[in-house]
Amino acid sequence: MAPLAQPVPIANAAQFQALLRRLRGQSPVAVDTESNSLYAYKEKVCLAQISIPGADFLIDPLLPSIDLSALDSLFADAAIEKVFHACEYDVISLRRDFGFTFANLFDTMWAARILGWPRVGLADILKERFGATLDKRWQRFNWGQRPLPPEALAYARLDTHYLLRLREAQLRELRERDRLDEAREIFAELAQAEALPREETRDGFWRIKGAHDLDVAGRAALRELYLYRDREARRLDRPPFKVIGDRTLIEIANRRPTQLGHLRRVPGMSEGQIARHGRNLLDAVARSRKVEPPRLPPRKSIDPAVLERYERLRQWRKRVASQRGVETDVIIGNAALMALAQRRVRDENDLAGIAGVGPWRRKTYGPAIIEILDFRF
Repeated sequence: MAPLAQPVPIANAAQFQALLRRLRGQSPVAVDTESNSLYAYKEKVCLAQISIPGADFLIDPLLPSIDLSALDSLFADAAIEKVFHACEYDVISLRRDFGFTFANLFDTMWAARILGWPRVGLADILKERFGATLDKRWQRFNWGQRPLPPEALAYARLDTHYLLRLREAQLRELRERDRLDEAREIFAELAQAEALPREETRDGFWRIKGAHDLDVAGRAALRELYLYRDREARRLDRPPFKVIGDRTLIEIANRRPTQLGHLRRVPGMSEGQIARHGRNLLDAVARSRKVEPPRLPPRKSIDPAVLERYERLRQWRKRVASQRGVETDVIIGNAALMALAQRRVRDENDLAGIAGVGPWRRKTYGPAIIEILDFRF
């Protein structure tokens, strides 16, 4: 395999403006981003990679001279196809940080899934199709640090370098197998991806696995421990799980220690954590004894008839996916199945307006769905 040309760094305003001019009318364009989700309280996009035929660009959005929001017209332009691999996270991150809107996406991971490829990860595809190797050491790298090592930049450019050639091969196969309309519908849904709002409230502790299983005193302790950890994570600009893990918080809440020595018997607590947080953790437990304990949130109940319809739809989806040789969510997602199970469906018009059940799915799967749901209310 011939050596790759050096990627083009975009490290100042003049270079960024030149890139914007070069991208005008260019289609398709390959895109990827790198974020620091494992290293910051609030993650952000730390690197953007763009590839066009003959050139790979690495944009540093952390530089004050570069305003990545200038790419909004590129992402919103329906005449320019943007090629990603597993685009949902990138779309969410770019929308969150820069307010971008998206149109005309092509997702090579989803194309591989729709086509029933046995391996859909980018590293596997690049190895099999192009003989290129992605160094997995950089998958958990802190992209927020500066300067970025040359090896990290070499890894990052491979995320987009081959995407345009991969897209060409997948586009041919999608057309040959009459799956392009299905793919376009899924790509359009991915373009609308948005992050769920992060709960930063006193009740956020309920999201911790095991919180509902604690007794009354344990739930009160967990809430105070959670609030302390969240304050520390903000102060340190670190993800909360890197301050103290969820399972460790549950253990402390369950045991409710009163002395530093007791913390040494808590699974997951290191001597360093005890030195840094021990006294504050004990104070949090002590505070929990003086406050009104949180009430268990009401559990949502689902009509048994809805569950029966959902199960019938799920079994139908499983059969269709098996026949096609794809995973079940390629056929239709769980949220859409539940929405269908909760709706009175008698004809195709009743399927309209359900997220995840677009025109292609209504035409292709509508009759079977209607047969399952019709008159079952």
